[in-house]
Amino acid sequence: MKSFIYSALLFFSFCAVAKSQVTMHKLVTAGYTYQNSSFGEVGGKLFFLSNDDVVFRTGLSALMGSVNHKFAIMPKIQADFLFNFERNVDLYHSYYFVAGAEATNKYIAPKVGFSLFGIVDLMGGYGFSLDKSGINGKALKGFNINFTINIPIVAINDLTK
Repeated sequence: MKSFIYSALLFFSFCAVAKSQVTMHKLVTAGYTYQNSSFGEVGGKLFFLSNDDVVFRTGLSALMGSVNHKFAIMPKIQADFLFNFERNVDLYHSYYFVAGAEATNKYIAPKVGFSLFGIVDLMGGYGFSLDKSGINGKALKGFNINFTINIPIVAINDLTK
């Protein structure tokens, strides 16, 4: 039932975005995630926007870390909405409030936070364990914190020229 609800939310989100002209940007991500253990994160995201007030972002990444003195890797999928309705500022839309969720094969975590230019994210939430055995014998539930840097591929191409 949970997967149906999340799939329906994702579907309706795409339908809402599809009605207007949408610009898509590709991002490479690197970061840190704490979910009852420390993980490094490497992956990619797609950034969809029709205006700068509300932005939809989705991504795939790999979480890598040591759990109970054994190396572990988990796939992660996430979806976020970035909000900023502020007008008449010098630096237009420099920060966004973020609401979203992430899921792995071991836990699901709704989260909130903020993002600077959509590039530097600091988010927190609570992880709910999907697998009672956890990873390497450690359950992944409880407080969740993420720090992520999102680098647009366009910027990487410009730097290599």
